Amino acid sequence: MEDKFAQKAQDWDNPDKMKMTEMFVEEMFKYVTLDKNWKALEIGAGTGLVGMQVLPKVKAMVFEDTSEAMLDVLRRKLTGTKNVEIVHGEVFEYEKKDIDFVFSCMAFHHLSDIPMILSHLAEITKPNATVVIGDLLTEDGSFHRFEPIPHKGFDTNTLSEQFRNAGFEVITAKSYNILHKEKIEGKFTDYTQFILIAKKK
Repeated sequence: MEDKFAQKAQDWDNPDKMKMTEMFVEEMFKYVTLDKNWKALEIGAGTGLVGMQVLPKVKAMVFEDTSEAMLDVLRRKLTGTKNVEIVHGEVFEYEKKDIDFVFSCMAFHHLSDIPMILSHLAEITKPNATVVIGDLLTEDGSFHRFEPIPHKGFDTNTLSEQFRNAGFEVITAKSYNILHKEKIEGKFTDYTQFILIAKKK
């Protein structure tokens, strides 16, 4: 599998991304109170910018990502940390049915088959488990400079329906932030981020 983030990993933790992930975590904690007994799973963990903020508040944590280079950066941060597991590959490779809390920030648009992902999450999560997704509202593809990716953002109504079809109750789906980013050289545009909170029925 080609590591598309191999050249980006070492410089990933820049001030803009740190601020963006901090805003996501702040918004997430408005709706979710973490439990010290929970086991959490982060989809698309990257270098752990979000997950490292969650880790001290839960009992155990699974970090999943398809980029070995990004996970190498994360491993250095986790040196000596207990009760963590790293999954290099797709989330389907995690099959234990013991997850209380799933979260993902700006990774879902890289995942091909969302209904299949959600079906798998329904399998590996406990009853009443919480799932939090942060991503982009539908955009024109320019966020990734028109590189081919599975999703050009999401319509939250459609995504909410997919969650319901997989056996989750959607608590909220709302916009919470605007990213001001260079669309093409010299031209900036705004991209809206949303957060979706769901609970397994």
